[in-house]
Order: sequence, then structure tokens, then C-alpha cells
Amino acid sequence: YWLTRFVILRLLGIVYLVAFLSLFHQLEGLIGSDGLLPADRYLDRIRAAQPDGATNGSLFMLLPSIYWFHISDGFMLNGCLLGVGLSLCVIAGATNAFLLALTWFLYMSFVHVGQLFYSYGWEIQLLETGFLAIFLCPWLRYRPFDPNAPPSRAVMWLNCWLIFRIMIGAGLIKLRGDPCWRDLTCLLYHYETQPIPSPVSWYLHQMPAWFHMTGTLWNHFTELVVPFAMLGPRYTRRIAGVLLVLFQVLLIVSGNLSFLNWLTIIPCLACLDDEVLERMIPKRWTRAVRSHTGGVRRSVPARLTAGILVLVIGYLSVAPVRNLLSRRQVMNTSFNQLHLVNTYGAFGSVGKARYEIIIEGTNDDPTSPGAKWQPYEFHAKPGDPTRRPAMIAPYHHRIDWQIWFAAMSRIEQQPWLVHFVYKLLHGDPHVVGLLRTNPFPHDPPLYIRADLYRYEFTRFKDGSTDWWRRERIAPYLSPVSRAMAFVATSRKIRITDWVGSSVRSQPEPGSAVPGFAYAPA
Repeated sequence: YWLTRFVILRLLGIVYLVAFLSLFHQLEGLIGSDGLLPADRYLDRIRAAQPDGATNGSLFMLLPSIYWFHISDGFMLNGCLLGVGLSLCVIAGATNAFLLALTWFLYMSFVHVGQLFYSYGWEIQLLETGFLAIFLCPWLRYRPFDPNAPPSRAVMWLNCWLIFRIMIGAGLIKLRGDPCWRDLTCLLYHYETQPIPSPVSWYLHQMPAWFHMTGTLWNHFTELVVPFAMLGPRYTRRIAGVLLVLFQVLLIVSGNLSFLNWLTIIPCLACLDDEVLERMIPKRWTRAVRSHTGGVRRSVPARLTAGILVLVIGYLSVAPVRNLLSRRQVMNTSFNQLHLVNTYGAFGSVGKARYEIIIEGTNDDPTSPGAKWQPYEFHAKPGDPTRRPAMIAPYHHRIDWQIWFAAMSRIEQQPWLVHFVYKLLHGDPHVVGLLRTNPFPHDPPLYIRADLYRYEFTRFKDGSTDWWRRERIAPYLSPVSRAMAFVATSRKIRITDWVGSSVRSQPEPGSAVPGFAYAPA
């Protein structure tokens, strides 16, 4: 597994690099001291909820993060840059357990203060994958093919156990969830309604029904049958690894799921030993690797450490396995503060219609029919129907994802979005910097509103050059001014009072808007 380890660590370094870079670019607008969900105030609220006398050490044990001891925008940004530097070292091949442990802990520190914007399954999956990678390397040596530090088979098998749980969890949550997975119709909608469609999503959506039903069957086969091939002899394990990697590549092409699929490829590679990978590289490289990797056995301390790791992961796997077997299965959940063994899953339900919140500003009288409203455009989510869908993965625009979820509920259930509107009304540079375009580059608008639209992909037969067609459904937020936003965000009135007029104009659950439902208040 010399080549396997080399590829796994390089790909892990790329994922870490993307994760830290995207955080660096978005940190101040999202979780900075003046961001949408300030991390320092979040930690203050946790501290205030603890018994008197709680120390930073006890709080650290509750929620491990370096930022209990000091937190500021500059300190967090420097943490991002440190993460970028460590990731580049991993990519360059200078890897050891100490360096990977530091990278893992640093990213966990951000996950634990990221709140809503870091609540996605791939965050804890990166932490679990990164933790296993610590034990693939020598403790202090840093050469990629150090003959005195052969890869651990036990850790490779733990990676197989990780991908087994990922795939089986994703497959079971689908069978237990939306009926469209059982009647094979989910892909009729998925490419159009997924969080961030890609240009390929538009083409796939045009395919006939039999194509989508076949794709759903292939999804079930890959997630529920192929993982069991890893339990067989070497050749079935290799076949399983190839099929799982190809499946993730198809998902990368068909949509923008952040770095999730890139990350999921990493444990898939543990199914492929050096005999497989040697066929994909020049012979001289193979000879060079073999010249540096003799038949050296792992040292007794290294074997003992791997044995202890297997016992720890086995013990921590009990709760996730119970969850997999339960009819009330939950997905993307941790069972310990370090996120060492988690449960995963995706798309247990699939939307049948796509709704988007379009935010607009104006300097005119908002009650005038002639008022000129100018839209704010996000980097990746649909807005202008003529704009081509983005291809951004593995990069992750977190606010684009979050506003996709917001369109499925009322604004009172999205306090971050109220704060977002407040920031736009005041032209906050860090929050405005999260967007693709700012229609008010010099002075912020006097009023902002938000409308709910239904979006559909155009079709080949339409003959249109647009990518989307859309229909306005209802107001999501009636026009508000800076004064109203200040009163709301300073908590002098309830959010429900501030947005009351737009709430009354929204469709109620069970109304005539097809496929639209609000989550319970």
C-alpha cells in the first residue's frame, strides 16, 4: 500500500487546502466578530450557560477548539493561513503524524465554532478521514516513501470500514426516506432541485425517464451492494474500489456538492493496493518506488498503536451501527466530541420543485409601481435565468447553500438571513464580499425585499438560450429599511413583528402552491 498511501495523503491535502482557503475568503463575513454568526459571541453564550467557575480547560473538553483560549478575526485568519501551509506540506509529500494531527485539530477548532455554516456532513467526514490519516504516517519522519515506515494494513482496513458506513448509510437513508427512491423516480427531479446544479445537471435533466430510473437503480446497487464486495477476496475488493471511485467521479460531474465527493474518494482508494495503481503510472516510477520500499516490517510500537486504534474505532462504532440498523436512522451525526466515528447519508428526501429567494434593493419609493429593484447575485445559486450554472466543486460557497435551505422555510426560522439583510442595508464589506455582484457599489440601498420564485430548467425543445425559466410565487420578505432592520437586529422587537406583513402574504402549508411546504415553526 505504498502508492495507495501516497495518493490518499495527496488527495487529503488537496481537500484540506480547499477547506482552509474557502474559510479564509469567507470567515469575516460568516463567523467573524462582525459576521452573520459571530464565533466569539457563540462561545460567550456557551460559557454563560455553564456553571459558575467553568474554566477554558473544562470548556475545551466540552467542545474542543483552540479558540476557547483566544479568539479574534486576526487570530482565526492566521489559523486559516496556517492550515493552508500545512495542507501544502501534505500535498508536497512532507507528511508525518505530528503535522497531520495539527492539521486535523486546527480544522476541528473551526468546525466547533462554525455553527450553522459548518453543520454539513462533510465537515465531520473530513475530521474522521483526517484522524485515520494521522496513523498512516511515521511520527516525525517526513519522506513520502520512507523505508522505515511502511503503511499500516490495519489503518487501510479502517478506511474500508469508513467507506462501508458512508455508502450503506447513504443507501439506507434513501430506502427509508423519500418514496421516489423506491419507485425509481428521484432522478427525474434531483438534477434540477439539488442545492447547486452544474452545467452538466442541465443536460442530464433532459434525459428520458428510463435513463433516470436506470440511474436510480445504479445508485442503489453502488451504495447497498458494492460495499459488501470489500469483505471478499482481494479481486472483489479491487472491483469495489474502482466502482466506488467512478461513482464519486460521476457525482462530481453532475453537481456541486462542495468537497464531499472528492473527500469520499479517499477511503475508496484503500480498496486499491499497489498492484492496481502500478498499472496507472510509468514503469520507471514503479521501479523508483520499489527501490525505496523494501520488505521492512512495521515496528512493535507502530503495530501496537494500530491495534489500539482498531479497538478504539471498534468500540466507537457500536452507536453508529445501531443507528444504521434502526428504522429511525439519522444521518450526518456525531457520537463524540472529536467526531472519530460518525453516521453519514445524503438526499434522504428529494425536492420535486425548486424554489429560490431573490433579494433585491432599491433607492426608490418601495410602494411605487415604477420603483427600480436591482437583484443581488450569488456566486453559485440560480438567480439570473440567462446565467450558466456554476461549476465550483470542490470549492464551497456556504451562504449559497444556506439560502437554498432557507427557501424551504419561513424567514422567522432563518435569523441569519435577517442579519444578512441588515448587513446589506448597511453595505457591510465582508458580507457583501460573499456575493458575486453588488448592484449598489457606492452606497447601500434604502430598501431591500425578498421574493420567492419557482425555477425550472429550460428544455432543448424550448429553443431558448436561457438556462432557467422562473415564476414569481409570493413575497418572502416585504420591503424593509435600515431603521426597521436596526430595530429587529437589536432585538427591540420580535423578528415575527418585523416580518409580519411578508408572513401574512406568504402561502400557508397546504395552499395551492404545488410542492411547497414550510417546516413547522
